[in-house]
Amino acid sequence: MKVHLLIVLLLVSNITLSSGFLDFFAAAASYVIHKFLEQDDLLPFDFKGLEKDLRDSLFGQHIVSDVVLKAVKSFMTDSNPNKPLVLSFHGTAGVGKNHVAKIIARNVYKKGDQSKHVHIYISEHHFPHRNKLDLYSEQLKQWIHGNVSSFPHSMFIFDEMDKMQPQLIDVIKPFLDYEANVDGVSFRNAIFIFLSNAGGNVIAEVALDFWREGKDREELWMNSKELETKILQNIFNDKNSGFLHSSIIDHHLVDHYIPFLPLELKHVRQCVMTEMHHLNMIQDYDLADEVARDLPFFPAEEKIFAVKGCKSVRQKLVLYAD
Repeated sequence: MKVHLLIVLLLVSNITLSSGFLDFFAAAASYVIHKFLEQDDLLPFDFKGLEKDLRDSLFGQHIVSDVVLKAVKSFMTDSNPNKPLVLSFHGTAGVGKNHVAKIIARNVYKKGDQSKHVHIYISEHHFPHRNKLDLYSEQLKQWIHGNVSSFPHSMFIFDEMDKMQPQLIDVIKPFLDYEANVDGVSFRNAIFIFLSNAGGNVIAEVALDFWREGKDREELWMNSKELETKILQNIFNDKNSGFLHSSIIDHHLVDHYIPFLPLELKHVRQCVMTEMHHLNMIQDYDLADEVARDLPFFPAEEKIFAVKGCKSVRQKLVLYAD
């Protein structure tokens, strides 16, 4: 591909130098380079590959796997989407929200979340000062617009959305709309992923109700006990959430509010086994069980769900390593 690009540019260069059509050269070179860069970084979408990745590296999140797989497949195989893909991940700490965002990225881009076309914003890191909201708003608008104008298939991941100021969230709104076209730039091929702890308590309560009713965890789906509706209502009316009365919610621009269930002991044990592999340790089921049981669980009496999910699993594991 690179050789072909060089040949095309040389041919175009000779034409422009001999005929003086500098504008033609600039336009042709820009078009070829843009197409080259886009094809060079995007992976051919592989539905089965994404399915396997979710199955092998995500534990205890059957709802997430199902919705993400279907949503990403539908979007990536649509030659003319009518809006960008907008996913909002909700759940308590350590349940896999960042992990799934990275899984999506590595199934879309050759360099995964390290691709220059994957842009990650952390609320309290990138927008720490309330007295600079006007400056942040203008910067955020320019960042999103500029990146999509140079690469239509850009991905934007916003972490700690529940801590982001409503003014900044509203800045994102025009880029998410149907047939979104801002200042001559189409955003229909972009992907936006919001990560938030907001709604985590609602999700945990529904999951705990299911457990107390003696129902199997895998019977819980998006429409069980109106789970998705409860998440939406909770974050929209939460006075401590950046989503409070957000125009993004009010205008129905989020495609899916995806619940990440709190993790049980068996899921944390799987995380420990995975960390053993990453640390080149011999995988020991009994040790994994011991490490997992040493982590805090809630509620206080039943101790069903891990307080921190799989967060701190590696740090806990090294204490047991020889």
